[in-house]
Amino acid sequence: MEEPHNCPFFEFTDLMIQKAIYILSGITALLIITFALQPLRKGQGLDTRTVYQLDKDWPQLPTSIQLGNPTGIDLDTSQQVVVLHRADRKWPLLVPMPRDRIQQKTVFFIDKDNGQLLHSWGNNLFIMPHGLTVDHENNIWITDVGLHQVFKFSNAGQLLLQLGEAGVTGNDSTHFNMPTGVAVANDGTFYVSDGYGNSRIMRFAADGKYLSEWGKKGDKAGEFNIPHGIALDHHGLVYVADRENNRIQVFSATGRFIKELSGNWGAINSVDFDPLRLQLVASDDIFFFKGKTPGI
Repeated sequence: MEEPHNCPFFEFTDLMIQKAIYILSGITALLIITFALQPLRKGQGLDTRTVYQLDKDWPQLPTSIQLGNPTGIDLDTSQQVVVLHRADRKWPLLVPMPRDRIQQKTVFFIDKDNGQLLHSWGNNLFIMPHGLTVDHENNIWITDVGLHQVFKFSNAGQLLLQLGEAGVTGNDSTHFNMPTGVAVANDGTFYVSDGYGNSRIMRFAADGKYLSEWGKKGDKAGEFNIPHGIALDHHGLVYVADRENNRIQVFSATGRFIKELSGNWGAINSVDFDPLRLQLVASDDIFFFKGKTPGI
């Protein structure tokens, strides 16, 4: 049998693949260098009195437990710390979102004082869990940007409500596109920040019935560039972490724009309201090319 002749086409294709690999490697190295060398700016917070100190011995998890990327944290009605994490799941940068669900438990309940793990659940439920909220009835709300869904669980992990179609994106009243967070009012009305794919806030009745929505992509009042977090204050005002616009927008309960909060901030990653001190708490982060501010 004769040996096959060398084909110039395949040789050219191999060469192009090698060049593409070199280019991608160079871009990755450039991103890492740029990220490492960018200067950090000091955040300008309104609360200059509170002093925070890192507790390096908290939490105290068993060695058999893997705490992955933590994407949500809250306190339940028993003052236990509830943590949502992704275990060994990583956010894909150059490939599509995975389709298989995380096998490990992803919702941890941790003693706020000693850091001991009290109990956990959430295995085989999520693809890319993102936001976590505990409401005043001790229910756990979770968004999944891989499944494009919003879930409501009991504190023990029983599924109570599910919105969106698994794995299907959309911008109508029954679909999401990578929803990021949930905020729940005292009457059960809840809001969803939706999200990476859609730039809107959706409002639902306690039973999950769609009520209204507002927002589109942009940088004007009432527009968003990744609404990444959402919270309500004691008056029912809606605070939205408009991440890539480096601001917090404030709305009425029905979506009327009230004001914008901004300053020498980085990407506003999350927002919450402290009902005891009547203070708004937000975090911003560092991101490629933007020299953004880490802080609270």
